Amino acid sequence: MVVEPVTVVGAGLAGSEAAWQLARRGVPVRLHEMRPIRTGPAHHTDRFAELVCSNSLKSDDPATAAGLLKRELADLGSLILATARDTAVPAGGALAVDRSAFSEAITAAIEGHPLITVVHSEVERMPDGDAIIAAGPLASDTLMDALSRIVGSEHRSFFDAAAPIVEAQSVDRSQVFEASRWGKGGQADYLNCPMSRTQYESFVAELVGAQRVTLRDFERRELFQACQPVEEIARTGLDALRFGALKPVGLVDPRNGEPPWAVVQLRAENRGHTAYNLVGFQTNLTFAEQDRVFRMIPGLDGAVFLRHGVMHRNTFIDAPRVLGPDLSLRALPRLRVAGQLSGTEGYLEAAATGLLAALNTWAMRNGSDPVVLPPTTALGSLIAYATDPNTRPYQPMHVNFGLLPPLDPPVKGKRSRYAAYSERARGDMAAYLDRRQDLIQRGRDGEIG
Repeated sequence: MVVEPVTVVGAGLAGSEAAWQLARRGVPVRLHEMRPIRTGPAHHTDRFAELVCSNSLKSDDPATAAGLLKRELADLGSLILATARDTAVPAGGALAVDRSAFSEAITAAIEGHPLITVVHSEVERMPDGDAIIAAGPLASDTLMDALSRIVGSEHRSFFDAAAPIVEAQSVDRSQVFEASRWGKGGQADYLNCPMSRTQYESFVAELVGAQRVTLRDFERRELFQACQPVEEIARTGLDALRFGALKPVGLVDPRNGEPPWAVVQLRAENRGHTAYNLVGFQTNLTFAEQDRVFRMIPGLDGAVFLRHGVMHRNTFIDAPRVLGPDLSLRALPRLRVAGQLSGTEGYLEAAATGLLAALNTWAMRNGSDPVVLPPTTALGSLIAYATDPNTRPYQPMHVNFGLLPPLDPPVKGKRSRYAAYSERARGDMAAYLDRRQDLIQRGRDGEIG
């Protein structure tokens, strides 16, 4: 019997995860990726699951929302998470990856799967049959116009930004020190560029006055809060960066035994530690101004920029009005939207929605119940928020404990409360998976027919 393939549009984090999850369950997939025929404004390669901003996947502590999501993705058999762990680089208490090794491994896994056919072409209309649209926040205008005709409303957008990357050998090690905040992880996970008060205030003055690519002030609603350009944060007040990306807490300069006035942290981009990115330095400055201003940072006066920071527009749909709890379009139930296009924000959040879209497509084909995770889990709470018609106004959202139902009885103290959220989620996820052996166990067993 010939099995109709599922069309997956986009080979980013969500699309790659979706294609893999379907294929490992015996479902043939046609995966459409427009690169290298057409390249988006933030992409640098034609590999799958390319990380266009940071190489960090956030905290690995299960008592944090990001760490809890990782544990849930592990329970669900995520390809993206497993590959991230295989290609991890030291990052203190966070999970960060060698972005080249990561995308190369995902590309090899997808292209090497016998049930996945990769088609390099731009999709200009909604596919027929079962499909998952995971074109990402940089989806083409043609595809978004086609999607908008179905959902009956204009899509939305916000501006996102990426941080620059510098060559490791160009960092003056005599001016920096190796340390992780609060001593978490390995001692050499981060390079720290300490600033005195005078250096910091001079840097901020030059930063806010530097020339930007877009020569107007962005409206606050157009900038995604989690990826604010560093110069925009600096405009809000002299000490804004000292309480943000440049906060000195948890770090002591070994040269004088004192915490610096401010600290710029550099995180390794790869396992060879040949490149570092400037943590929290998403920017919209012109390349020339990045060279000038960022070289004011101690240790970076001779920095060689392997990649400058860039800003780009991200697109998403009004998910609460158009998506069901199984991520299907209410107007076209055989079509699902996943990844950042659905309005969930974050690397693993994107992969997670791709995974759920695949599981729900598989469940629909087999007459099983939809896969709707308990709202007490990190992923379940995120999807519940994103598909609740009462969510107004809708803006991209990371997983966070604020989305979870309150604890009963309440738990005092943030650390204890977060640990309780995590423990409740662990139990509820385990109970749910025990009830869904028809779906989950098949995926764990590998290829099935």
